[in-house]
Amino acid sequence: MQTSFILQAAEAINQAILSSESVLESLDREIGDGDHFINMKRGAATIVALREELAPLPADAALQKIGMKLLSTVGGASGVLMGSFFIAMAKTIKDNSGNDMTAIAAAFQSGVTSIQARGKAGVGEKTMLDVLIPVATTFVVQANAERNFLLQALKQEAERGVLATRDMIATKGRAASLGERAIGHIDPGAKSCQIIISAVCDLVRSET
Repeated sequence: MQTSFILQAAEAINQAILSSESVLESLDREIGDGDHFINMKRGAATIVALREELAPLPADAALQKIGMKLLSTVGGASGVLMGSFFIAMAKTIKDNSGNDMTAIAAAFQSGVTSIQARGKAGVGEKTMLDVLIPVATTFVVQANAERNFLLQALKQEAERGVLATRDMIATKGRAASLGERAIGHIDPGAKSCQIIISAVCDLVRSET
């Protein structure tokens, strides 16, 4: 993983989040706390604002700096989960010293595992992990596949994951208090993860 790509991805993610304001706010009004878009917007903007500080750093140091900044900048559980994701990715990238898809997939999976440990949740609980866990698994399994096939597989898995949350009963956050009333609504965290994954996949495709 190159720091230059991290910076490009940060820009792409920021634009994707901003373009999805109405969608994310609508989903959050239905079953969330009402601050999901604000936190995602703040997190994305925070990373973009670090551009000059991150540019000269190796990828693992850049990811570590992003994680620590998110921990101190983004409020609530979002900051902790986002921060832990990047910090875990940084450690794996440093340990593996790889720049191929296998190494990047391993780093992504370690980031997702960190979120899972922090959030104490798994697949089927109507959270962002309903997107992140299956995408991470697909990424690791298909890391050596043809590039466009891999990117399409990741986007499709993210889409399947976010749609699956519609029929789930939530066990975490405000949505958990709604019980069966949460059924029929997509989880906003899962949707934002799907938007981010799609944006990064499109960026990678545009560069090949």
